[in-house]
This record gives sequence, structure tokens and C-alpha cells, in this order.
Amino acid sequence: MVSGRPRLAAALETNLCRAPGVLTASANPVTGRLLVHHDTRLTGEQVGRLVLQAVAGVVRKITGSGKVTTAGQTGTDGGLALVAVGATATIVAVSVPAPLVGLGAVLGTTAIIIRTAWRKSERSARKEPSPPKWAKQPPLLTIVGRYRKRFYLASALSVLGQLMDMVLVLVIGWIVLVLIRGESAALIGIGLTGATTQIWVLAAAAALVCLGLAALSYTAGIQWRALAHDVRHEWRDRLYPHVQRLELRHLEDDRTTRMARLLTDDINQLGTFLASSAHEVLTLTTSFFVLVPVFLVFAPQIAWVAFLPVPIVTWLSFRHHDKVGPDYLSVAENESALNSRLTDNLAAAATVKSFSAETHEIERVSALSERYRDSGKRLDRGAVSYTETVRVSATVSLAGILLLGGRAVLAETLRFEIFNPLVGLPQQVLWKLPNLGNVVDGYQQTAAALHRVRYLEDLPVESGTRGHRLDVARVKGEMVLENVTFGYPGRPPVLRGLTMRIAPEKVTGIVGVTGAGKTTIAKLMMRFQRPDSGRVLLDGQDIAEIRLRDLRRAIGFVAQDAFLFDGTIEDNIRYGSFQAGHRRVVDAARMAAVDEFVETLPSKYATTIGERGVSLSGGQKQRVSLARAFVKDAPIVVLDEATSAVDNETEAAIQHALKDFARGRTLVVIAHRLSTIRHADHIYVMGTDGAPAEEGTHEELLRLDGVYASLWRLQVGEEAG
Repeated sequence: MVSGRPRLAAALETNLCRAPGVLTASANPVTGRLLVHHDTRLTGEQVGRLVLQAVAGVVRKITGSGKVTTAGQTGTDGGLALVAVGATATIVAVSVPAPLVGLGAVLGTTAIIIRTAWRKSERSARKEPSPPKWAKQPPLLTIVGRYRKRFYLASALSVLGQLMDMVLVLVIGWIVLVLIRGESAALIGIGLTGATTQIWVLAAAAALVCLGLAALSYTAGIQWRALAHDVRHEWRDRLYPHVQRLELRHLEDDRTTRMARLLTDDINQLGTFLASSAHEVLTLTTSFFVLVPVFLVFAPQIAWVAFLPVPIVTWLSFRHHDKVGPDYLSVAENESALNSRLTDNLAAAATVKSFSAETHEIERVSALSERYRDSGKRLDRGAVSYTETVRVSATVSLAGILLLGGRAVLAETLRFEIFNPLVGLPQQVLWKLPNLGNVVDGYQQTAAALHRVRYLEDLPVESGTRGHRLDVARVKGEMVLENVTFGYPGRPPVLRGLTMRIAPEKVTGIVGVTGAGKTTIAKLMMRFQRPDSGRVLLDGQDIAEIRLRDLRRAIGFVAQDAFLFDGTIEDNIRYGSFQAGHRRVVDAARMAAVDEFVETLPSKYATTIGERGVSLSGGQKQRVSLARAFVKDAPIVVLDEATSAVDNETEAAIQHALKDFARGRTLVVIAHRLSTIRHADHIYVMGTDGAPAEEGTHEELLRLDGVYASLWRLQVGEEAG
């Protein structure tokens, strides 16, 4: 609103500074941004209402006075300027004898509107510090990518089809002319004598044109739809592998529903515009560029009224373009929030019911749905008002053509033989103008979808091939965290100057309170995260210099939240080791105590477990996940609370199996339950400061009588109780 309007920005600042609780306010007419320094007791929602009230006050004041807001702009509403220019063009066109002056005024108004919008677009572009490379070419060419030739072919077919449609209108006009006036002199000139003969020839020509039009329209439609399907597949086939290789921090920061929407709805939108709106844009443009020279040559006296809606619709299009963009973003954000809440609620049904929170969740979803509804209504009101305004403009123009053209025919300044075929041609544009609103809407959605998709594509990915090769068979398994400091964005450091050695071919336990950084250590070892400072070494080599694919092949990782895919138990155990045979899967399942419950199932290892392993208990899912790591048979295995959900008896069986499995490999066990790591060769007790508070064997730590000993007595006492 204040972009490029310094006086409006100053007025807004003055109004805001008068608002209660606002200390200072700064509206920048260059960037268009607003900075409000307010009392901390005001909430964001309250400040938002104050801003809206200040804006409304400024608009009322300036609308009432009609003062100049910035150099070269009279009034605050571009609509007033358009009405003034349009009215001037109409007066000039009616009063000046030369019709070309009226047409020049109409086209000049259009040029001014386009130039103003272009300059505004250029100013906005200059605000971008470094526009991405893909933004330097038209969005449609970015979308079609390597299918440009097919895009040009489909475009040519659409143009030819529209030309054929206009020829059909001319032929029908000639048929009506022959029916009204009898023989046509022009047709007699080419050897067609007699009204009946001319009617038959014209009817045959109309039939042939209809057949040609149908063939072109069908081929164009098939081409556009096939192109849309191929573009969707191309983008999804290109983007999903990119998402799979994104750094974990990006996947953790974004909601999965938002990411899924990018890969489905947004990519579908890219193809939808090609399948529907691109054809309409081309036919409308073709009609316009044909009509201009035709009317200038054959009927210049009514040309201006035929094109009178053009500046109005042009201005409306740019205005709608500017106004509807934020509305689409608002609708998309509200839809995403609603979908996310619905997904969470359905997944957390047991938690909601156990706390009798159904009413609370219903109210939350209702509030989000109401917000989504209101934003959608705002968007629809703008779209409908735009479409209907265009429709009225087209209807008025048609009435003007009939009025002025009829007068010209009666005054014998325009031959009826010319006016009659031409009168139907403007309808090719006029009745398509209302669809321009839908086209602009579709373009806005497509541009926003393209921006989100390309933003996702610009996120950095992990390189699985860059770095030194690592021979997994020769890995000894020593890992050292050397003076490592790490913190998640926007939070205090979790680890501060941590130095820790994981001995090769030994069992190392890591314990500590929640939030002490235990899982973070595992993520750093897997290179899911990078340390802010310090190094993580594998056999003396910085893992940042090792090829990522080799590093992760050398480490088996079992997370606390065991994730299982929709498939069979055997498929989930074999996941990542896809060449493993059935015997190897069964052996791993026996070590992880999976066979205890698998043997009770009718289909054994071929049992389908559903999405996220919904048919299994938490302990069963952890055992399947543990068996998956056993099948991988990596020289280093990291278990992050891998047995937290199993009972004591099952854990004892797993611990016994781990003794055999740990021989000749490095085992890192992260646990809350101290019984899980009591037999470890070395134990680190993480403190709240992000560094080990104690370390040693189980017996050594008990003799220290420190944190570990206190935790041990507490857990043993609880078990005894």
C-alpha cells in the first residue's frame, strides 16, 4: 500500500503513533514494509487491529480530500484515474470527427496502464537482492522445461483453431447477408451467380470450416492435456529425488503436510494451467491481434468502441493481479494449517479421547476452518467482482458497436456488406473477456505454486558421492567428537565443547536427562546435522570429508521412534538391505526377538502391518526396527532408546543377543533405562551443560557416588517398589 507513496507512508506513521500502546512506527515507501514498536503488553492480534484502523483512517482522509499522494499520481485509488482517463477517451472519441483519434485515446490509455504496471514490476524486481536464475525467463517456459517444442506446437494449434473460428463467423455473416440482400456482388465477382448457389457454396464452406475447426480444437486439446500430464510427471520425477536428498534439517523444519502439498497440489497446478488456461490466453490474444487490423481497414469509424473495454480490463487485470496474490497465499496458509491440524487430530485420537479433549479439538478445527472460509470468501469476492465487471464492459461495448455501426450504415458511411460480417467478430473477444478473470486467477495460483516448487528445489541437498571413499570392510569403528559445539536454530547450544571417544569394537553407553544432547550426538555421528564448531572423526578421519553414502553404510542407526512402512514384516526388516535373503532376515528377527510374535501370526513374515506399522505395538515396532539394523550388519551400530518400549523380559533377551552381535563391531547405546547399558565397556553421563558430567564403567560410576549412582539407586528402588 505505501510502496512508492511517501505521503501515504507519512500519514500512516502519524495515525499509528496516535494509537494507544504504539511507541513508534515507520512506514518505508521504498520497500513497502511497516515497522511498529509497541508496548509489550499488546498482543500481535491487537497490534494488527491497530494497523488496520490506522490504514482505514488514512484511506478515509485521502479519499475525502482527493489529494495527490505521490508525484504523477492523482488520488489514492487507481480506479479513479482509470475512470477519468476512460471518460476522457470516450468524450474525445464521440466529439472528434476523426474516429482514429478515439481509437488512439483508447489504445493510449491501455499503453499508460501497462507502462505504469511494468514500472511497478521493475521496482519490485529491483528490491530483490539476488533474483534466482529461473526467474529471468517467463514462468510458462520455466514450467514446460524440455517440452518447449510441444508447447509451441500446442500454441500454434490453438492459434490456428481460433483463426478458423473467426473464419466461420465471417462465413455465417455472409450467409445472413445473402439471405437478407439476395445475391452478393463479391461472390458474383468470383463466378458464383444466384442466391441459391451462393447459399449452397457458403453452407458447404461453413461445413468444411466446422470440420477443420473440430479437428484443430481436438488436436489442440489433446496436445495441451498430454503436455500437462508430462509436465506434472517431469516436475514430480525431478523434485521428489531432490526432496529425498535434502538435508535432514530442512525436512525437520517443514511440516510433512506442507511438503506433501508441494509434491501433489502445487505440481498439479503447473499442469492444470497448461491444460485449461493457456489455450484461452492464446485464443483471446489471437482474436485481439486479428480484430485490430481488420477494424482499422474495413470499419475504422467503430473501431474505438470495439476496443473500449480493453483499457478497463487491462487495468482490472493488473489490479486483480496485485490484490489477489496475498489472498492466495493467505488461503494456502490457512488450508495448510487446517489440513495439518486434521491430520494431527486423527493420528492422536487415543490421546485426545484419553484426556476428554474432543470439545477442545473441535473448537480448534472449527476456528481454523472459519479462518480458511473467511480467507476463501475474500478471494472469491474479488474474483467474482472482477469477472462481472469485465462482463458488463463487454456488454456495453457490444451495444456501442450496434449503435454506432447501425448509425453509420443508415448514414451510408459504412456498407452493410462489411458491417454485417464484422459485427459478429468482436464477440470472439468480448465474450471471452470474462474468462480473463479465471485465467488471471489460474496464473496467480500457478506462479505461486512455481515459486514454492522452485524454492524447494533450491534448498541444498546432501551429496552422497562427494568426499573421500571409505572401505566399509576396513572400518575399525573408532569415533571421536572433538570439541564439538552444536545448537538448533533459534535455541541455546545443546552441546558445548564436547569431547567424547567411542572406542572401536566396544560397547559405549550414553545416558543423561532429557534434553542433555544424547540424540543430537547420534545425529552428528550420522551427519544428519553438522557441528557449529569442532569435528567428528571416524578412525581419525573427519566425517565431513568422507563420502556420505559410505559413511552411512558404515553405521547402523535405530531411532527411538521406530518408523515402519506399509508392507510386510519381512519387507520392513529387509529395508535398506534389499538383497538380503529370507534366511538372513529370519536370523536378524530372532536376535531382535521379533520371531516371538511373528510365529503367532497367520502369514508369519508375509503379514502386512499397515501404514506406520499401525497393527503392531510400540515394542514390536522397535524390535522390527532393531532387526533391520542387524540385517544391515554395519561395523558401527547406534541404538537411540531402541528398547525403551519393550518389557524387561524381552529386553533381557535382546541384551543377550546384542552380546554376540557386538563382537567385532562398535556399539553405541543411548538409553534412559540404566539397566540397558550397565554392561557397557564405557559409559558417558551427559550433564545439562552439554558436556559429560561423569564417565567410566558401571562399577566405577557407582563408586563415584555422583549423578549416575543417584539415578541407579532411583531406578533400582522403583523396580524394587
